[in-house]
Amino acid sequence: MVRSSTVRLTPEGFERLKATLQQEYQRLEEATKILQDLTGTSDDYDDSGLEDAKREKARIENRIDDLETQLDRAEIISQNDPNRVDLGNVVTLNDVEAKREMRVQVVSPIEAGVLEGDVPKVSDESPLGRGLIGRNVGDEVTVTMGTNKRRYLVVAIA
Repeated sequence: MVRSSTVRLTPEGFERLKATLQQEYQRLEEATKILQDLTGTSDDYDDSGLEDAKREKARIENRIDDLETQLDRAEIISQNDPNRVDLGNVVTLNDVEAKREMRVQVVSPIEAGVLEGDVPKVSDESPLGRGLIGRNVGDEVTVTMGTNKRRYLVVAIA
């Protein structure tokens, strides 16, 4: 089988996707039972409850297909170079103007936005993530978001 495009995931992200897939299987089972119950008791196949149940089951099936595809294409990120920012790294940054330190983990878009512990996950496709990939400790990164520009200094890579 040829993988069209690989989805690079942290080990935690891969496990989270697998758990989400299991939850979606459970939701599908419940939606199927509800649909069967409605079909058995409905005198009118145009019943809005029945149609809603069909749409919900289809949404869950599509979500399962998406998750299975992502897991099939997944490449789990192994140990990275600790001197260069790549997917999976936790990066400590110093906001030059605000003079405050922050930490972020650079991840693929599917993992972004998840907060585990105190380290937010940013996508490598976001302005900050794109600016960080390939950088080294001591590099300064200027990130443009709309009309705002922020400057960050890479303090540490873990």
